[in-house]
Amino acid sequence: MEQVNPQDYAIRANVLTQPIEQLCSFCRGEMSAVETYERAMTEVREGWILMQLRANLDSHARRVQTLRQRILDLGGTPPDTSGPWGAFTNAVEGVASAIGERTALAILEEGERHGLADYRADLQNLDYDSLRLVENQIIPQQAKTHMSLHDIVQTLST
Repeated sequence: MEQVNPQDYAIRANVLTQPIEQLCSFCRGEMSAVETYERAMTEVREGWILMQLRANLDSHARRVQTLRQRILDLGGTPPDTSGPWGAFTNAVEGVASAIGERTALAILEEGERHGLADYRADLQNLDYDSLRLVENQIIPQQAKTHMSLHDIVQTLST
């Protein structure tokens, strides 16, 4: 009988759990985005900006659901909270009224840019089907919400 190396078990366990852990990290980031948008929207007065922020919030909420379902499909447990990402949300909430609408929107834009960079940087941690999901659905949606905030900030800067 062939003896199994204990390191092989560790490698197999990592290969099976790494995609779930990465998807959970992505999900926490999306949950934080939802929280941040909800709080930032209380500071915005312009109707056209509120409409776009609502559309972005809805996009992030759909991504939370998509990621949660994929985690479940892989046998994992989706996160219940945004975890450490919540600190960013609290920072935006704490300073939004003091720094003004334009700066709060610029901070949101930076969060969108950071989220897009995170997705792209961590693709190698995913299994094939999760990779396709993130590349074909999540990243294009993230790019769209980033661009919408970029456009808002640029419009307000002129």
